[in-house]
Amino acid sequence: MNHGVGRLFVVVGPSGVGKDSLIEFARSRLASTGHIRFVRRIITRPADSGGETHDAMSEEAFVQLEQHGSFAVSWQAHGLRYGIPAAVKHFIDQGGIAVANGSRHALPYFAAAFPNLTVVSITADPEILTMRLRLRGRESEADIQKRLNRIDTDYSKFGDVITIDNSGPLDLAGNRLVAVINAPGSPSRAASNVKTAHQAEGAFERHLGSSWPFV
Repeated sequence: MNHGVGRLFVVVGPSGVGKDSLIEFARSRLASTGHIRFVRRIITRPADSGGETHDAMSEEAFVQLEQHGSFAVSWQAHGLRYGIPAAVKHFIDQGGIAVANGSRHALPYFAAAFPNLTVVSITADPEILTMRLRLRGRESEADIQKRLNRIDTDYSKFGDVITIDNSGPLDLAGNRLVAVINAPGSPSRAASNVKTAHQAEGAFERHLGSSWPFV
């Protein structure tokens, strides 16, 4: 794995597996490095809806940005639209390392947009997943079983795959994710090219009014 040429780590996993918590754990320990960035997604839901930090946007505005090519990757799930700003691709093309919260169903789009892609598959024991989903209280028992039955963890055709089991304490899986992202590489090129990547993301900045698409 050559970090010197830039790489996207896309974190995927079923509901209840703890993706958001693991990404936040890693971000709190790696965001200050400068050459590792954590992507702030664009989502068509209110900013105060809870969960991950994201940029809220109306569906109409999202579609307009999509038509202007302002997203490196965009997809729909559960009645919402999700987007990874094109500025992320500029950053990676300059040698940067980025981490994004992804979707299993959107992996073909990620693979097409980011040749240097590592899929980080978060898993947990079925019993643990069942318990977490029950505690959330959002779904019936039948819906929970449907979720468990359609879990697919074979992502090898999309890029390098690293599997992390999050059945136990958060810090165990969290430290594993930190180690994966921060594996030995050549970050100096990325750090020296942050200014260039920052300038290249002007289209996103004009549309959204955000100077940098990272948390």
